[in-house]
Amino acid sequence: MTTPLRLAILASTILAGAAHAQEPVTLTIESWRNDDLAIWNDTIIPAYEASHPNVQIEFAPTAPAEYNAALNSKLQAGSAGDLITCRPFDASLELYNNGQLSDLTDLAAMANFSDVAKAAWQTDDAAHTFCVPMASVIHGFIYNKTAFDELGLQEPKTVDEFFQVLDKIKEDGTYIPMAMGTNDQWEAATMGYQNIGPNYWKGEEGRLALIAGTQKLTDPQWVAPYEQLARWKDYLGDGFEAQTYPDSQNLFTLGRAAIYPAGSWEIAGFRAQIADSFEMAAFPPPVPAAGDTCYISDHTDIGIGMNAATQHPEEAREFLEWVGSPEFAALYSNALPGFFSLNSTPVEQTDPLAQEFVSWREECQPTIRSTYQILSRGTPNLENETWNASANVIRGSETPQDAAARLQQGLDSWYKPAQQ
Repeated sequence: MTTPLRLAILASTILAGAAHAQEPVTLTIESWRNDDLAIWNDTIIPAYEASHPNVQIEFAPTAPAEYNAALNSKLQAGSAGDLITCRPFDASLELYNNGQLSDLTDLAAMANFSDVAKAAWQTDDAAHTFCVPMASVIHGFIYNKTAFDELGLQEPKTVDEFFQVLDKIKEDGTYIPMAMGTNDQWEAATMGYQNIGPNYWKGEEGRLALIAGTQKLTDPQWVAPYEQLARWKDYLGDGFEAQTYPDSQNLFTLGRAAIYPAGSWEIAGFRAQIADSFEMAAFPPPVPAAGDTCYISDHTDIGIGMNAATQHPEEAREFLEWVGSPEFAALYSNALPGFFSLNSTPVEQTDPLAQEFVSWREECQPTIRSTYQILSRGTPNLENETWNASANVIRGSETPQDAAARLQQGLDSWYKPAQQ
């Protein structure tokens, strides 16, 4: 017989269980994007929590330069957050191989991303995907439209037209034709070689052939971008050899340079600094010849995965499904102009310059930086060597052919494609 005492105990247990079930679950996100704290707290998190009242999200970023070391320490100590913001390729692949990131291949939202988008967060054989792609950055050229209008210039479509524009700017003398320095080296490679290169090596076709060993850095299509870079020297202004990345930014935002070889991540910062001083616009890397297929570096930059040790895998996976949705794509891309969703559903950008960059996806073939997957795992590191080679070629201290030969020799010293 059930006594009143037993009924009271049973009722109390049920009520306690119900109360426990209704306690919010907190998911913590590890990230290096400390600049994005307000965007997450003011826009993204409220949108998710509004439809998931039983889940609270905490965005807990670390300074970019400290992120990898801090994250590794937290993972080893068992104190890392439930969700891990993923850098592209090897750093995140190592976490997956160590069992610290969960396999997310079976997430339904993965169907919303192309093979190129997922490649940065997959095993080398593409059999397993461990982070949801969040955003890419696109390379091209930002220019001072006010200056172009003053000088009667049009956006160049071909390489010949590009140099005709540079010549006219130089002849006029009002503006430095192009703002780029070689002091920091990475700028010359990232916004130089990797910007214009895909039009020569045909994007993914050449990149994958380089990984497979069927193309070499000494082939004409890999030397040609250096040959173009060697011509940039005459248009960069006095003292470009000592010019730093911030110097280049300042030359453009102060209206002293007409063209800026760019990554789309500059958009928000440039808009804040330039304000109404002049109008900005952008054009994609000019193709070698009229009618050629255009290629853009639409570089996979940020993903997000699940800590394999999370105590809330169901809630974490549900959040990641949302990150892979068109709703998140629109929220994130417009909150952070210049960081573009990798979702296959197009996002209309509210920032006109961001919309210009992302519109190139409709006319050009996307690829990613050639050195980022597999080819920079050894010593010498191909990515870092490409920085140096690009700067040398622009300065004129190394010929395009010599730079390419040096890079290929370094790659050959440790990389055997047949072993991959």
